[in-house]
Amino acid sequence: MPRARIGLWLSLTLRSTRSLCRAGFMEGQPQGPPNPAGMENGTEPCGEERASEAQETTVTEGAAKIAFPSANEVFYNPVQEFNRDLTCAVITEFARIQLGAKGIQIKVPGEKDVQKVVVDLSEQEEEKAELKKGANLAPGDQPRTAAVGEICEEGLRVLEGLAASGLRSIRFAREVPGLQSVVANDASARAVDLMCRNVQLNAVAHLVHPRQADARMLMYQHQRASERFDVIDLDPYGSPAPFLDAAVQAVSEGGLLCVTCTDMAVLAGNSGETCYSKYGAMALKSRACHEMALRIVLHSLDLRANCYQRFVVPLLSVSADFYVRVFVRVFTGQAKVKASASKQALVFQCVGCGTFHLQRLGKASGASGGRVKFSAACGPPIGPECEHCGQRHQLGGPLWAEPIHDLDFVGRVLQAVSTNPGRFHTSERIQGVLSVITEELPDVPLYYTLDQLSSTIRCSTPSLLQLRSALLHAGFRVSLSHACKNAVKTDAPSSALWDIMRCWEKECPVKRERLSEASPAFRILSVEPRLQANFAVRDDANPSSRQRGLKRFQANPEANWGPRPRARPGGKAAGEAMEERRRLHQNKRKEPAEDPVQRAARLKTFPCKRFKEGTCQRGDQCCYSHSPPAPEDTAAAASPDHPKTSYQNPPGSGVAAGPGVD
Repeated sequence: MPRARIGLWLSLTLRSTRSLCRAGFMEGQPQGPPNPAGMENGTEPCGEERASEAQETTVTEGAAKIAFPSANEVFYNPVQEFNRDLTCAVITEFARIQLGAKGIQIKVPGEKDVQKVVVDLSEQEEEKAELKKGANLAPGDQPRTAAVGEICEEGLRVLEGLAASGLRSIRFAREVPGLQSVVANDASARAVDLMCRNVQLNAVAHLVHPRQADARMLMYQHQRASERFDVIDLDPYGSPAPFLDAAVQAVSEGGLLCVTCTDMAVLAGNSGETCYSKYGAMALKSRACHEMALRIVLHSLDLRANCYQRFVVPLLSVSADFYVRVFVRVFTGQAKVKASASKQALVFQCVGCGTFHLQRLGKASGASGGRVKFSAACGPPIGPECEHCGQRHQLGGPLWAEPIHDLDFVGRVLQAVSTNPGRFHTSERIQGVLSVITEELPDVPLYYTLDQLSSTIRCSTPSLLQLRSALLHAGFRVSLSHACKNAVKTDAPSSALWDIMRCWEKECPVKRERLSEASPAFRILSVEPRLQANFAVRDDANPSSRQRGLKRFQANPEANWGPRPRARPGGKAAGEAMEERRRLHQNKRKEPAEDPVQRAARLKTFPCKRFKEGTCQRGDQCCYSHSPPAPEDTAAAASPDHPKTSYQNPPGSGVAAGPGVD
């Protein structure tokens, strides 16, 4: 036993001596990049000046100025500036509603110093509102205000669960009024260290509080009603599914939950089983896949909230670029949760013509005494085969079948951005997208596309105004969709829609002899239309957003844009080598074009057949060789070991003659 103690004492002494020697050696050496292991343990102090700052890039977005490392250690995507601008606009209007109920008026930079009223009120209601406002204020008192960059004691508590560099949180602090605090959380120590420095750089340390923790554990620790957050923003790399259960519990009553999903390949139907494992719904490959993705995310949020007697109310749902973004409010109520089943629906989609039908999961009906009776829905709404083309159906969902926007709230955001366009860099696109959203039919889930309808029956494509006019002449409603510029969202039944396309085919006939009798086009066109369509263009067929030329659908913002690679500790610098790698990976499944010089050299190795026959007129310009055969080849051909008859086949053998054929 004494020997073991002596050995332990010697090992500890040697270890301490080695550490002292290493420290003495490093005193005279220049400081290198921080130790990743130390950063992962959180031992490195925030805001420490390092020599690696020379390799950082400073980015200015909105009112924030952020320093990013050149290496891919902290995630940042400039294409999502529209996402961040829209979030700031939505939270500002949410703060206006929440604080307005407490008698606090927010001050937004660029807006006039008057109280903003969006809803049209009658004269009597305005007088009542003024009297109520005057009764709440004591004589000589001024209404309380909340400005940008100031702590509002009764303001919103905001959590950004996956903050990365802290850009979004810093923009909240510098652009959104009426905030009490902003918690910028990330699990990466390198990201938290960068957040601390960026917070100091923007002088918002009194509002933004960086924190290093697992986002799920942090939200689970704030389940008490007094500790919940008023706004939770989740913008993960990929799917937010692991964070949704904790998020619906950590948001306050009537609080705002903002969620971004960038795993569009899963939500768009490329992997239905993966979509089910993450969101509890089967996604289908459809032309309306982007709106279907929004409705699947809303279904997943409501499903997780129902487990805790809570439910969601969508405020705004946007499909943009390579992601979807939803803004919902979360409430508590056992009676309202019972109605959630009737808000979800299954989708039956034909694999031939793309016609879809929705089947609600539940049914809500009125009962005696003003009560609501909930029961199981009856179905299915279709037969075993499609009534139009005879093909089978695919089953998708469940998904959210109720409206995905609150048009009153969208109107408030739209008016705020329109009256103050200099507030955001992407104000034009925000105005265009929100304008299209206000024109959408709120009670019509999913949509068809113009090219889908015409390609199904193999005919030329009518103009968007002609098809919209035909639907309007037939007495149906029709609108666009912000998710697709060729979308046709209408309450017309599928039979009326195909009748209109049959009428269009009569004006632009299709060659029926080229159609297979089993094809959807042949079966659809073999039926005479019962509705006579009128394609005369109507004035109301052209939506207002289209007439005003608003930027409704964004073009590619930059080269090689899209989802960025995941941030990794000690990531490689995004320099010329990374750009070259991205360029090489473009169209990597296609065979690259052959170099013209190499192709010419390769063709010169083959003899010209026409030159042998004496009929080649190209001379030196011929791409094949005109050189006579080498002497050794001629001698080899005349030798006994290589008889000429060895390449000939007997008559009637039925085998093509040629070299290498036995």
